[in-house]
Order: sequence, then C-alpha cells, then structure tokens
Amino acid sequence: MGGGAVHYNRRTMSSELNVLSGGLPESRAFDLAGLVAYQDGTVVSRTIAKSNGGTVTLFAFDRGQELSEHTTPFDALVHVLDGEVELTIGGQKLSASAGQIVRMPAHVPHAVHASERFKMLLILVRELAR
Repeated sequence: MGGGAVHYNRRTMSSELNVLSGGLPESRAFDLAGLVAYQDGTVVSRTIAKSNGGTVTLFAFDRGQELSEHTTPFDALVHVLDGEVELTIGGQKLSASAGQIVRMPAHVPHAVHASERFKMLLILVRELAR
C-alpha cells in the first residue's frame, strides 16, 4: 500500500520530514494499526484525512519517543490502537492503552510520551465557522 508517512526523530518534532502521499482509497476496509509501521528510534505519522473540519493522522511511536508539551487551538482525540501511552494534559498525567480514547481540550498544554511502543489515531477537530 502507498505510504503517507512522516518521520520524526529524537524526542521532539523535527523539521526533517519525509512526506509521502497520504489519504485512503474510498469504499475499502483497512486495519488502522497496519497502515503505519514502527521504526526504531523515531515517530512515524501518516495523515489519512484532512479537511477544513479537521485532520485524522496515524502515529507509531518507538519506545522512549515523545512529543514535547504544546497546545493546539482545536480539541484532539487520541485513540490508542496498540500498546500504551503516557499523556500529560494540563499538568495531569494519565495512561491510555489499546482500545481507549482520550480527549485533549483545545488551548490546554499537553505532551505525549511512549513508555513502550504504541500506535494511535489522532483526530483534530476544528471548530466550524458559524
């Protein structure tokens, strides 16, 4: 299957991105976790949908990788597909494992830490113009 992978390295988002074509063909069923592969020492992402209303991106984090604390102007939903993740949201730490979903509210600082390898589906929900 065609890739749509973006590779991050080290413990913060890198500006050195390897961007391939993304998206999914219509009217087909896919195993979400199988659409993004683990790579040693890095975070791999694949955007599978993007519109004015939001973005849907798959991530595969190798053990020890993280996204440093940041904020977004949108609510974000983290659906863990494989493994377990440590999230910090507004200074509060929590763990989520495969099959669980967590809402990270807009404008609240949050960070992601992979205590073990894990995959997630990240859904950014932009507020629609009224």
